[in-house]
Amino acid sequence: EPGNEAEMTLGKRCARLDARTAEGRAELVALLARADVLVHGYRRDALDGIGLGDAERARIRPGLVDVSLDAYGWTGPWSGRRGFDSLVQMSSGIAEEGMRRFGTAKPTPLPVQALDHAAGYVMAAAVLRGLCARRAGHGWRARTSLARIAALLAPTAGAGDRQGTLGKPETADYAEAHEATVWGPLSRLRPPATIAGTPLRWTRAASPLGSAPARW
Repeated sequence: EPGNEAEMTLGKRCARLDARTAEGRAELVALLARADVLVHGYRRDALDGIGLGDAERARIRPGLVDVSLDAYGWTGPWSGRRGFDSLVQMSSGIAEEGMRRFGTAKPTPLPVQALDHAAGYVMAAAVLRGLCARRAGHGWRARTSLARIAALLAPTAGAGDRQGTLGKPETADYAEAHEATVWGPLSRLRPPATIAGTPLRWTRAASPLGSAPARW
């Protein structure tokens, strides 16, 4: 989503390649051969379709930490379906709860992409577990889905209810220095939480999608 580029690309290099072409696949294989971690969000059999299934990825990069996300899981009749956060909120019943909470006449997803956010934390934890396993001399593979995350979050309904609405950002909510980017100087919100001894930091400014070459 281009409107989110400046927010989501902080600290990242953003490259594009088409792995359905011989050239693009060769580039991807070369990158994979030197990767420590692969995180991907394709449908269950998408990588199999270009000859990069689970076994082949492990062969190309022994010891790879391989963490994957799809919409509706890895087994069952819906496992091959495409999907994203708001759709899974609809099909998992979260949007029905939203309809009741907001008093609307139709299913209403949450005002945030809670499944995406929670899946990100789960996958980050899986990567850390995988890197620990890699130190013991073997690879690691973990899978989750937006539907599974919805199943984990649904029982917590009501646990965090608060009255009122969020106010608009105030001056103190922004970092002191402006950030130089290709879009001009940006004011970035401070992180909502911090961990002692591990300040948020980055070495690359936000950049447009596809602006970097596909190489390490």
